[in-house]
Amino acid sequence: MSSFVDECQLHAKGGNGGAGCVSFRREAHVPRGGPDGGDGGRGGDVWLVADRNVASLLAFRDFPFRRATDGGHGQGRKRHGRNGVDEIVHVPEGTVVRDSDGAVLADLVNAGDRWLAAHGGRGGHGNTRFASNRLRAPHFAAQSESGEERWHSLELKLMADVALVGFPNAGKSTFISAVSAARPKIASYPFTTLTPHLGVVRLDDGASSAPGPGPGSGSFEMVIADVPGLIEGAAEGKGLGHQFLRHVDRARVLLVMADLAEVTNRDPHEQVDVLAAELERYDPELARRRKLVVGTKADVAHLDWHGLRLSAVTGEGVAQVLRELRLLVDEARAIDDAPGQYVVHRPEPTGVTVLRLADGVFEIVGRQALRAVALSDLTDPDALAWAQRRLESLGVSRALARNGAVEGDLVRIGDFEFTYEPD
Repeated sequence: MSSFVDECQLHAKGGNGGAGCVSFRREAHVPRGGPDGGDGGRGGDVWLVADRNVASLLAFRDFPFRRATDGGHGQGRKRHGRNGVDEIVHVPEGTVVRDSDGAVLADLVNAGDRWLAAHGGRGGHGNTRFASNRLRAPHFAAQSESGEERWHSLELKLMADVALVGFPNAGKSTFISAVSAARPKIASYPFTTLTPHLGVVRLDDGASSAPGPGPGSGSFEMVIADVPGLIEGAAEGKGLGHQFLRHVDRARVLLVMADLAEVTNRDPHEQVDVLAAELERYDPELARRRKLVVGTKADVAHLDWHGLRLSAVTGEGVAQVLRELRLLVDEARAIDDAPGQYVVHRPEPTGVTVLRLADGVFEIVGRQALRAVALSDLTDPDALAWAQRRLESLGVSRALARNGAVEGDLVRIGDFEFTYEPD
C-alpha cells in the first residue's frame, strides 16, 4: 500500500447553525415579562491549513469527509446557543485546491497559509429579535441555516530546491539516497519510481557532500526531490505525465540527469534534448528554469559525454555536482522566486434571483430570501406577515412581475410555497 498520495477529493461540510428560541419571561411579581428567547449559535467553519509536518494527502484517500460542529440552539432568558467549533484540516505545503470544474480556488504554499473551505451556517434569531411596537409578543423564531457543503479536489505540488529530471532508471533514486537520508527503493528496474521522495542535503562551509549529523555554523541545506521518471510524450500525459511534471513545477533548480550506461540504447545528448522539449511543451517557464546537466553512472559509462559526470555508487563527481547546485540554489533564493500563497476571493451573491422551472413554477434563489421564510411557525399570522414584509423589502414581488409571473402562479422559496398575487 502506497504511503504517498498527491491527488484526492475533499468533502467539506460547515456546521449547521442553531435554531432561535421562542420563550417568554414568566416570573412571580413580573407582569407581562415579554419575549426572552435567545439566538442560536453559528456553525463552525472548515479551514484548510498548510502544515510542513504533513507529507502527503494520504489521510484523505479513504476518508475524504471533514465536518465542523453545529451551533447550539437558543434558550430562554435570552441565552444564546454556543458557536460551533471550526474544523482545522492540515494539508501539506504546496497543496492546490480546485472546484468541481477544475478552477483553482487556493494555492497553499507556505506553512500556516489558510483557506476557508466551507462556511458554517448562521444561527437563527430568537423571538426577542422580532419584538417591536407593532408586534409585542412574537410567538415565532428563526430556524437555523445549514452549513455550506462542497466537494474540492486537492493536488499536491512538492516544494523543493532541486528536482531531479531524467528518464526512468537514470540513477535519480541512487543519487538522492547517496546525498541525503531519503531511502527510495533502488534496483535495476525497467520502470520508474512511482512515488516522489524528498531528501535534505546538508553541506558545510566547504560545501562537502557529506550530510553530517547536524547543522554547524554556516552550514547550508537544500531539499532535493526525487520524482517519477519522465518519458517522451509526458507533456501530453503519457506515462505518469502530468503527475511527474506537477512536482517539478515548483523546484527552484532542475538537475537534468542523462544516463551514460549503454543499456539505455539512447544517446545522452538525445536524452537531454527530449527532456528539455517535454519541459518546454508542458510549461515554457520550466525550460527557462535554472538547471544543471550531468551524466550519471560514470562508473559503467560507455557513451560519449564531455560535461559533468557522477557516479552515486562510487562517489565520483558527487561533491562537484552538489557545489554547483548550491550556487544555483543560492542564486534562486536571493531572488526569492518561489510562489506565494494564491487564494481566489469571490464576492458572496446578494439580492434575489427568479428562476422559471420546467413545470412552470417560479423559484426564488438567494440567501436572504431563504432566511426570510425560515421561521419556526409560518402558520402563525404574525410570522407570515413578517415574512411577507421581509420578502417585499427584498423586491421579490417586483422580480416576479419582471419575469412574467401572473396571478395564481406557484412560487417556491426553499421548502416554502405560495401562490403569487400581484399588488
